[in-house]
Amino acid sequence: MPVPHIARSPSTKRMSLTGKVALITGAARGIGRATALELARQGVDLILLDIDETPLHELADTIGQDRAVAQPVDVTDFDAVQRAVDEGVARFGGIDLVLANAGIASYGSLQQVDPAVFARVVDVNVTGVFHTFRAALPSVIERRGYILMVSSAAAFIPLMGQSPYNATKAAIDHMATSLRAEIGHRCVAVGVAHMLVIDTPLVQDVAADLPSFFDALEELPASMRAIIPVEDCAAAMVNGMVRRSRRIYVPRWIAVAAWLKPVLASRIMDRKYGDISARHLGRVDAEVAGLQRSTSARNMASGHLPSAAEGAHEETG
Repeated sequence: MPVPHIARSPSTKRMSLTGKVALITGAARGIGRATALELARQGVDLILLDIDETPLHELADTIGQDRAVAQPVDVTDFDAVQRAVDEGVARFGGIDLVLANAGIASYGSLQQVDPAVFARVVDVNVTGVFHTFRAALPSVIERRGYILMVSSAAAFIPLMGQSPYNATKAAIDHMATSLRAEIGHRCVAVGVAHMLVIDTPLVQDVAADLPSFFDALEELPASMRAIIPVEDCAAAMVNGMVRRSRRIYVPRWIAVAAWLKPVLASRIMDRKYGDISARHLGRVDAEVAGLQRSTSARNMASGHLPSAAEGAHEETG
């Protein structure tokens, strides 16, 4: 079945990745899926990992079994990730590109969140990213490849009611810096991506479940609350891979916010965040309580989360 057409920016259209091999986690939906399709259009073979089997296999079928291998995996299980990577390397000969994209979030404040959910978010978002690049490192080093970790603008702009997610995305940002310091001299490039609100299933679920979260976003400047098409994000990811970029910002002006991180963590901004929380956080927690679940209905139906952490919200990019 042919790969669906995805519009590309001129910068990605004029560059070629033909013959490369990419490993993508969180590949079944959202950013992972859109990036996989864009890479496939540019001649990249794909090792696709995700916990959600059905859409993962559908994606591999869409791209073509000769070009993509689907590996249903929970990224918190290092042995499973290593087996999937080893099988992909055996199939395609190695790995040139890594997109560590799998991640989850939870609903509600730190006061309300289940400690087991907090632990699950950290395990998937931080340990899972580590498992991804660790399993692929020998091949990536051999091929002098590129590793891209998906962080978020939430690493320096706290999203209300998403503190576990915010903290893990900040950790990913510094893990990329640390890995770059360790292996940059071996001709391996390491990048990190920071995005605002992307039109993914995660965002769509939050919009349906927690209207007060988006009420709070309305207090931010219009440029910070715009919903960005996932294809635009995928194009930026691919362009970053081509350029072996240290940092990718979607939209680009988020680079300014990154430079202003000390200001965003200042006492002045503490007052701003506090005012927003005073008006909206209680309503978010009330909505979570009213749902009688702290994840999306989609994730509850899929049953992917262990019983001790059923408050987590699955995100595949």
